[in-house]
Amino acid sequence: MSDRRDFIRQLGFGAAGIGLLSVLPSCSITQKTADRSGSSLPRSTPEQQGVSSQAINRFLDAVKASGQEFHSLMIVRHGHVIAEGWWSPYSAAYKQQTYSLSKSFTSTAVGLAVDEKLLSVDDPVTSFFPSLLPEPVSENLASLKVKHLLTMSVGHEKDSILLLEQSPSGTPWVRTFLNLPVVEKPGTRFMYNSGASFMLAAIVQKVTGMTAHDYLKRKLFDPMGITGSTWTTNPDGINMGASHLRLRTEDMAKFGQLFLQRGRWNGRQLLSKAWVADASARQIVTGKNDSSWGYGYGYQFWLNPPGGFRADGAFGQYTMIFPQQDAVVTITSESLSTKITMQLVWDHLVPEMSGKAALPVNSPVTQQLAKNLKALAHDPPSMLPTSPIAAALSGKDFVLENNVFNAKSISFTFLPGVCVFTLTENGKPDIIIRNGINQWVHEGNYKPSPHSLFSQRRIDFDSIVAASATWIDQRTLLLTWRFIETVHSDSLMCVFDGNEVNIRLLFSVARLQLKPDDRQALTGKIVS
Repeated sequence: MSDRRDFIRQLGFGAAGIGLLSVLPSCSITQKTADRSGSSLPRSTPEQQGVSSQAINRFLDAVKASGQEFHSLMIVRHGHVIAEGWWSPYSAAYKQQTYSLSKSFTSTAVGLAVDEKLLSVDDPVTSFFPSLLPEPVSENLASLKVKHLLTMSVGHEKDSILLLEQSPSGTPWVRTFLNLPVVEKPGTRFMYNSGASFMLAAIVQKVTGMTAHDYLKRKLFDPMGITGSTWTTNPDGINMGASHLRLRTEDMAKFGQLFLQRGRWNGRQLLSKAWVADASARQIVTGKNDSSWGYGYGYQFWLNPPGGFRADGAFGQYTMIFPQQDAVVTITSESLSTKITMQLVWDHLVPEMSGKAALPVNSPVTQQLAKNLKALAHDPPSMLPTSPIAAALSGKDFVLENNVFNAKSISFTFLPGVCVFTLTENGKPDIIIRNGINQWVHEGNYKPSPHSLFSQRRIDFDSIVAASATWIDQRTLLLTWRFIETVHSDSLMCVFDGNEVNIRLLFSVARLQLKPDDRQALTGKIVS
């Protein structure tokens, strides 16, 4: 019982969060020749590319000690993947949510259009949307250029993205953006503005006749063997630009390698050297006195403290490019402190990439790294496998009280090794999630994007779901869902009392921040 009390205290559904989702580092290093089609990066050992396996082992130890939650890692040196790994249940097969790392792809779409002479960075933003301009056009708005969108120096008072998302039905987001007051002269001050990135996507669509995603697919993704990516569009059919791009970890690493190779891929110059140089240079001072964000900003890229530049997304989505080290580091994660995540790279990886020559073979250490990399996992919470009340509850419908999710009823069906959770929402198909008892199950589990599944926009993507179930005690069932094509996860603490159930929710960000979830608890009752 004392162990169980400790477990419940760690869960701390009032404030403490789920404490048993451990971070056990591991990845894999593989030997593989380069794919001639360009669909895969060549593989090598760390030593062959001048990096010690022991250094990567130390990096993995530091990740574990940091408490940051990594989902994937790929390290590329001299054009070869020298270490790669996914913390199970995440895997190489699934695309990942990138948050603002998407911005660097948006600026690259602009660069491709500039290379085609479809626009220039000095073009006025107003020239692209003459029918959507306010009356009158202010002097500051008239002076707003594409390069000011690229460098986050629009002149707005605050980030405009929420205002765009709140545009009245039928009002184009572009019109909303152009009608916002430009209170400062464009180009004079850096201020992070996701609305500017959306406008870049809108301009690309205007000049190319296709979405930024389709344009990138034709010009970049297809030649580079990047497949399966998705990019959400807004109500006007324009890619979000600032976020919502999803692609696989290796595809993010390829993107970094393209920039490391100054736009060249498999003998073809896909993106001009001039654009790569401009996009990765300090175009504006960020004004932040911070170890990670105070080194300047390019064209939707941040500059790194130890040199180079990076595509950077919330909760620790990174493609870091280090030209001096001839290296790329890609990370996906749900980091509570993105500063710590980056510092791990600055402190433990970058200094180990100074030499260019191969290192002596060190088979025992390399083999240990391989074991560590293969063992990467976020284990599911695991306590009791069953409860005496499970049979009586199995298959019964709990009709829910009115709730903000429009959820109508839920049920729990207990089968050998599995708890099947079924959710019915008004006017939508049922969602069925198979939860492995004390283990992850994801085969057949899918959350469609129109469904809330209690997310309230926290998880606004469709996604495969890795799900587990465990009994905390005879009356309390914990369901844990990792939406493995997104950054986040969710948990349900289901407390049964006779014919009633009370469900408290805990979003992963709240768990990591040791805060309570602000969503409404659900109450249901078996109706005979």
